[in-house]
Amino acid sequence: MRDSRRTRTVLALLLLASLTLVVLSLRGAGSGARSSASGLFGPVENAANAVVRPVSDFLSSIGSIGSKDQQIAELTSRNDALTAQLRTTQYEHNRAQELNDLLALAGAGKYKILPAQVIAVGPGQGFAWTITIDAGSMDGIAIDQNVVNGQGLVGRVIHVSATTATVALLVDATATVGARVASSMEVGFLNGTGDPASLQLQLLDPFAPLKVGDRLVSFGVRGGAYVPGIPLGTVVDLQGSPGQLSRIATVRPFVDATSLDLVGVIVEPPRTAVRVAAVPTPTPTGTP
Repeated sequence: MRDSRRTRTVLALLLLASLTLVVLSLRGAGSGARSSASGLFGPVENAANAVVRPVSDFLSSIGSIGSKDQQIAELTSRNDALTAQLRTTQYEHNRAQELNDLLALAGAGKYKILPAQVIAVGPGQGFAWTITIDAGSMDGIAIDQNVVNGQGLVGRVIHVSATTATVALLVDATATVGARVASSMEVGFLNGTGDPASLQLQLLDPFAPLKVGDRLVSFGVRGGAYVPGIPLGTVVDLQGSPGQLSRIATVRPFVDATSLDLVGVIVEPPRTAVRVAAVPTPTPTGTP
């Protein structure tokens, strides 16, 4: 009872003091009283602020969580867009380089080519290594036409529809092309092995000079399946000694059969013989 009475007494005094300050303020004579009251009640107010401010800040931060989540989402979306743009730019750069290399090869070899896009990869008609391109008979594509990219010989056309064509790749185990050694002009047969990184060469003359690093181009004849002078690959290993009929050279192809994209179909071969020195000699697949 005493505590209750004391509390009511304190509240009454505080209420009376407040009313007094209000009256004095209205009369313009309460500046000194306000200062005194401020000195009296200031510590209490500061203590109350110390307790209330963290709670207020916490509630304010809760209210801003939504906007921060939105900002994070926007930044993430923007980052994804920039990443996609970078990838697109790199792809377009690679495509432009492929086209430049293809045009350079066609110009050096004096071929008339029709650019085409690889749209499928897979076996077909008894061949393990084939690609499908988005050009067909309506575009002037025909059986046995040679297909190249900027690095060299890709293969030859084996099937044609109105809008697409199937190409048997040089690395297929059934593929064979006449080959010429650029350094000695010796000729032989280059055979696919089914391994995209390996071909096998056997020269017609078993005593002909041959060494690691020799580069090969196609040895074609008029009316044959392959056009002459197309880069094929480079010798990376020799088995057997000169004079042995079983003398075999391992050749790494210039064309990477596992990453074909833009190719060119030779729709018109050169009208005159192509000099080997005029044909580009690109870096073999897998060589730094």
